[in-house]
Amino acid sequence: MTRVAAIDCGTNSIRLLVADIDRSNGRIALRDVVREMRVVRLGQGVDATGELAPEALERTFAATADYGRLIREHGATAVRFVATSASRDARNRDVFVEGIRDLLGVEPEVISGGEEAALSFAGASSVLPILDGHEVLVVDLGGGSTEFVLGTADGVTAAMSVDIGCVRLTERHLRDDPPTAEQVAAAEADVDAAIARVRQGVPLERATAVVGVAGSITTITAHALGLAEYAPDAIHGTELPVETIRAAATGLLEMTRPERAVLPYMHPGRVDVIGAGGLVWRRILEQMEGVSGGRITTATASEHDILDGIALSIG
Repeated sequence: MTRVAAIDCGTNSIRLLVADIDRSNGRIALRDVVREMRVVRLGQGVDATGELAPEALERTFAATADYGRLIREHGATAVRFVATSASRDARNRDVFVEGIRDLLGVEPEVISGGEEAALSFAGASSVLPILDGHEVLVVDLGGGSTEFVLGTADGVTAAMSVDIGCVRLTERHLRDDPPTAEQVAAAEADVDAAIARVRQGVPLERATAVVGVAGSITTITAHALGLAEYAPDAIHGTELPVETIRAAATGLLEMTRPERAVLPYMHPGRVDVIGAGGLVWRRILEQMEGVSGGRITTATASEHDILDGIALSIG
């Protein structure tokens, strides 16, 4: 087996996976050694300023230095560092790239939305049997962007990335606590416009199942399940009716931040942006109900996503 390290640096969080790639039994699989997540909010203010803030860079560099120590401690022989939406949008991303290179000794890759989508699909499809016999829409709801990836067991059919992440929409629209009806309507208009663009390149009506990945969606799932703590094993692979997900997402959107903060499964770094995550996820599922002619009535959550896709791409 080969031991690899994957780092996914998004708009809200930076995550590390150190894993052994197992090539036995005629297939490639990952065996986790270390899986960590830190909320660093790299995308703080990027939507408004077009630049990565100095304090956001400092938080990200500090987490990266810690990850570098873990990578060395666990003896990973190959490392891939991938950065997504916030880094794509920033004029000063060279500062970010140079800082990561100095800390890890590897070149960070600021990837396109299309490659981000493909990696997300690869990570989710590596562990979910739902792909068997289905054309699945994988939705990766991030901090700065959301990826829509349609595919089968044979691979990606079509994909598109749009700028409707939970951090971006919180900063752009949902400024009050809880947000006003006018703010919610403005955010929903952004989501609807983004989905209309997606439909020009991704035939959403062909999807026979929907899988959601990333922290907003898994947290909404935890809320829908009423978990006593954040439990990845209980969340992963859970299929819920769209109406149940809609109710959970709406509940989180309408809560105040102090009310969200005391939920036992809520990461502190998601308290201020999970409302926007709920708004995006419920709106996507409402639209999917319509474009599928009522065929899409449930959605499945996956704990495995772009981070797993990055690790698998190394091997």
